[in-house]
Amino acid sequence: MAARITTFLKNAWSKELVLVVSFSVWSLAIIIPIISPYTKYASMINQATPYPVPERDNGNMPDVPSHSQDLQAQAWNG
Repeated sequence: MAARITTFLKNAWSKELVLVVSFSVWSLAIIIPIISPYTKYASMINQATPYPVPERDNGNMPDVPSHSQDLQAQAWNG
């Protein structure tokens, strides 16, 4: 079985080099992120990172604009 695969790969390499290289790169692009330790640590960091939650306006927040246009008007007015 291994000899047949080896023969196939040798023939494919000699006849269709571009296809063999493209399939090799494609398969590595699929496999490398699965086995990479960076994927593990990136997912751990994403789970531990708190995402900002907007504060609710209780009517007692005069310095916090309610809309982005208010922020622009505040910048123009000083």
